[in-house]
Amino acid sequence: MKNEDANAASFFVAKFQNKRKKNAHHFYMKKLFKKYGFWIVGILTGIANGLFGSGGGILAVPLLKYLGLDQKKAQATSISITAVLSVASLAVYLSRGSVSLVSTLKYIPFGLLGALVGSQILKKIKPDALKVMFAIVLIITGLRLVFR
Repeated sequence: MKNEDANAASFFVAKFQNKRKKNAHHFYMKKLFKKYGFWIVGILTGIANGLFGSGGGILAVPLLKYLGLDQKKAQATSISITAVLSVASLAVYLSRGSVSLVSTLKYIPFGLLGALVGSQILKKIKPDALKVMFAIVLIITGLRLVFR
């Protein structure tokens, strides 16, 4: 019986020590991310933006939330980040002749209207509802990419 008690005790001690190591690692990573998070957000958002054509916001929003911004601020800040990155990506795409300017000019007025409507809706929607909507858009987009 004493052997079983010793095994159980050593099992719980090992579990506790393992949890402490995980917590210490998580704390260290969070501290590192808080210190250099803007680099990480910038680099990852820039890479995604260049690869996917303004897809950096998909990464920026959760990363900005991890850095402590609330849902609405993360989404609004993501727009300001990706706007600048989109200009840089556009310059590269234009230099390669990859942009259809005729198509672009047709979409811009309606895109501007949609942006104004969306920014007004953002003011009125609750953060939890916004988070769910953002998740649904990501899931639907991902499924369409896989199955289309």
